[in-house]
Amino acid sequence: MRTPFAALFALAVTTACAVGSGAVVKGAGPDDLLKLREGPGLDHNIIIGLPDGTRLIRRNCVTNDGKVWCRVSLAEKPSVSGYVSADYLAHR
Repeated sequence: MRTPFAALFALAVTTACAVGSGAVVKGAGPDDLLKLREGPGLDHNIIIGLPDGTRLIRRNCVTNDGKVWCRVSLAEKPSVSGYVSADYLAHR
């Protein structure tokens, strides 16, 4: 049986979610935007759309309905924060 710490550590390693680390939006595409949402899931309101290359500060990641969502804030404006799909984040 895994301890809660071990499970959290495994999630962090497998999703590359290092709290406070830098990330950049990658893979949204030239004609689309990654949606920054109020909560971790597609059922949450969209705050803003983020184009590829947007610099972010990654906070923590959670799994919701089998998908990993990371709480992030904009590197240039940390007061703007929300959740994005971890599938569209790359290290910077």
